[in-house]
Amino acid sequence: MTILEELKWRGLISDCTAPEELAKRLEEGPITVYGGFDPTADSLHVGNLVPLLALRRFQNYGHKPITLAGGATGSIGDPSGKKSERKLLSKEDLNHNIAQVKVQLARLLDFSEELPNPAKLVDNASWTTSISFLDFLRDVGKHITVNSMMAKESVKARMSDKEAGISFTEFSYMLLQGYDFYHLNQTMDCELQIGGSDQWGNITVGTELTRKKAGQTVYGLTLPLITNSDGSKFGKSEKGAVWLDPARTSVYRFYQYFINIDDRDVVRYLKLFTFLSQEEVSALETAHMENPGAREAHRALARAMTTLVHGEQATEDAINASKILFGGGLEGITENALREVASEIPNANAPAEALSSEEGYPLLDALVAAGLSASRGQAKKDIQGGGVNVNNERVQEVGRTLNQADIHFGKYILLRRGKKNYAALVVT
Repeated sequence: MTILEELKWRGLISDCTAPEELAKRLEEGPITVYGGFDPTADSLHVGNLVPLLALRRFQNYGHKPITLAGGATGSIGDPSGKKSERKLLSKEDLNHNIAQVKVQLARLLDFSEELPNPAKLVDNASWTTSISFLDFLRDVGKHITVNSMMAKESVKARMSDKEAGISFTEFSYMLLQGYDFYHLNQTMDCELQIGGSDQWGNITVGTELTRKKAGQTVYGLTLPLITNSDGSKFGKSEKGAVWLDPARTSVYRFYQYFINIDDRDVVRYLKLFTFLSQEEVSALETAHMENPGAREAHRALARAMTTLVHGEQATEDAINASKILFGGGLEGITENALREVASEIPNANAPAEALSSEEGYPLLDALVAAGLSASRGQAKKDIQGGGVNVNNERVQEVGRTLNQADIHFGKYILLRRGKKNYAALVVT
C-alpha cells in the first residue's frame, strides 16, 4: 500500500485539500510533512498520539517528519474546540513543557541522524518572536481576509456564544499557525501539514498564505478526532486524562486503559494506534469475533501501546502487576512491577523493628493498620474464613506474624482480603 492507502485503511483520513494532487506528489518521491502541538502541559496525552503516530507512519514510508512545538502559538491558545479562552502560560512554563515532551517524542519518532529522513523538532517561537507586530500585519495579515477567518468553525462557534465570545488574541491564532506552514515551506521545503479535524481551518490558512506569498502549492490532511463507541471522549479515564508521562499516569494504569477498551472499539483502535500489519489486525479481529471473552485483541492493543510509549520492560512490569492484582503469585516479580502494584492500592507503614524482631509483626495488627479489617476481632474472622492472603498466598493461622521473609525488595508486603481488597505494607 501507499501511505495514503494505509491511512485510508486505518480510518485516519478525515479531509484533504487536494487528494488527487497530493497522491500524485507522493508518487514522485519523499515529502516533508509536519504536525504541531502546543505545549500546554508538561506531558502529552493519548489524544496527541493520532497525529504524532501519523508522522511516524509517513517516516516509515521514507518521508521527512517535522514535529512543531508551539512555543509561540502555545502562548496564545488555540480556540478550536474550546468553549472559553485558555489560561495564558509564561515563557518559562512553555519552555519547561517543551523540554519534558521532547523526551516522549523520542519514543514516537526516530530522530537518528543516521537515517536519510530523521525526524526534526522545531519551536515556532524561534522564528516568530523576532517579528514585529507591524511587520506581521503587513506581511501576513494582508493576505488573509477577515471574511474567511470568520467563516472558520473554530471562530463561528465562539462568536455565537455571546457570553464567552472570542478575544482578538485567539482570533489571530490561525494567522500564526498559517505563518508556521509558510515558514517551514520556505526554510525546510515542507509541503504537507497534518492535524486533527478540528485544525482544518488553521491548516487551510497555511495553504492559502503559502500560495499567495510564495506562489507554491502545499497540502493539508486532517485526521479524525477519536471518540469511543459509547459517546465518551477517547483518552479520558475515571481519574482524568491518560498521560504519556508515567509520573502522571502510571504504566499500569496506562496498560489497563487499553486492556479495558470497549469491545466495539478494540479492532478500530488496533488500526488507529498500532503499527500492526493488515494481516495481523485481521487475525486479531477474527479471534475477537470468535471468542471476545479471551480478549486477545485487547491484550495485543494494550501491549503494543504500552511498549510504544514506555518500552518493553515497563510493559512486562505492567502486565505482571495486572496478574498480581488478579491473584497471581509474586514469583519472578521485579521491583518495578511491585512498585506499580503498590502505587495502585492503599499503603500502610509497617514497623521495620517489629518485622525484624523474634516475635514478628502480628498479621492481625497489620490487617487493621492497612484498613483491610475494622478490628483485630474482624481480622481474626477474616483469616478463619479463608479470605486473607499474604503476598497472594492464603493464610490459615490466626497467630501468623510477618517477618523479614515476607518482605520483597526490602520494602513491600502485599496483603489481600477477599478477591479484590488489596493493601501494601511499606516497611519504614
